[in-house]
Amino acid sequence: MGKKVIVAGHICLDITPVFSGKRVSGVSEVLQPGKLLEMGPADVHTGGSVANTGLAMKFFGADVSLMGKVGTDAFGDMICNILEKYDVTDGMIRQEGESTSYSVVLAMPGIDRIFLHNPGANHTFCAEDVSEDMLKGISLFHFGYPPLMRSMYKNEGEELLEILKKAKNAGCATSLDMAAVDEDSEAGRADWKRILEKIIPYIDFFVPSVEELCFMLDRPRFIEWQQRAEGRDITEVLDVESDIKPLAQQCMKYGAKVLLIKCGASGMYYCSGRCDGLMDLECSVGIQPALWGEKEGFEKSYVPERILSGTGAGDTSIAAFLAAMLEGYSIEKCMQFATATGASCVAAYDALSGLKTFDELRDRIEAGWKKV
Repeated sequence: MGKKVIVAGHICLDITPVFSGKRVSGVSEVLQPGKLLEMGPADVHTGGSVANTGLAMKFFGADVSLMGKVGTDAFGDMICNILEKYDVTDGMIRQEGESTSYSVVLAMPGIDRIFLHNPGANHTFCAEDVSEDMLKGISLFHFGYPPLMRSMYKNEGEELLEILKKAKNAGCATSLDMAAVDEDSEAGRADWKRILEKIIPYIDFFVPSVEELCFMLDRPRFIEWQQRAEGRDITEVLDVESDIKPLAQQCMKYGAKVLLIKCGASGMYYCSGRCDGLMDLECSVGIQPALWGEKEGFEKSYVPERILSGTGAGDTSIAAFLAAMLEGYSIEKCMQFATATGASCVAAYDALSGLKTFDELRDRIEAGWKKV
């Protein structure tokens, strides 16, 4: 591929107990006080944007370095041992006295995942951890999950803004992925609308989920969505024109260049700015502004062979999108690979086992892979 990539931000250890049995419609059908559940073996893998997106981009052929912070505890050892198999540990920071982040992922068949999460050392990741020397020769700098990293949202996102400015000053294209916010947490009390207003001008590829984006930009609308969904997945009740486009328009008003909004199992919405606003990306990552500028659409998801877990589906979809972009594909083709990768990912419990190469995805698409 020739273009170097850094994937930085949040990393953790994902522990996924495997539920057996039929699909359910609510948590209460499975989790009840005093009830003993017989489980399958736990699936243990690296998680978070750094591992999920970074290793998936490496799978797709990108020249990737990973940058994250873990403790010197047993979970930190496990993460580094896993990453050593992929030869991507050089950018990892081992922080004495910090705990390593972990998530217990409750992936019950039939309902969306529940995460029990400890942010750990991710909270102390800061702009100082990203040196100018690290950014030399880098074409794309991808950062993931700032809502799960305290220093990234404190003081109206000043540390995150500084990181993005460093990357832009070094000549990198930038991309940013978000994460769900617990409204009762410190992150939930941050002024995300103000943070986005400040950082979006320094983001070339902004790739949040629709729930994350709405929570940050329009909390009353988000509450209305929750009420409308009545306990179901919010993405099942959304309309592109009346629900998703207004959020996209706000991002474009803030200065977004290329926007991709993940909309769960239904697919992904995308749009891009004017061609003349994408000229810098021709130099950094080689895209053709004439083929990327002023685009808009909704790419429906493909029907997965089976659904075991949604863990990493969004992250690996973004990895496919970015890797395809670096290989010179059009935005429409990048979207096809992104949604096809999401459908492949959910067929495994971890983020990587279900992935298919671009050639394999192309063959299946051309053979008439059905969309939802």
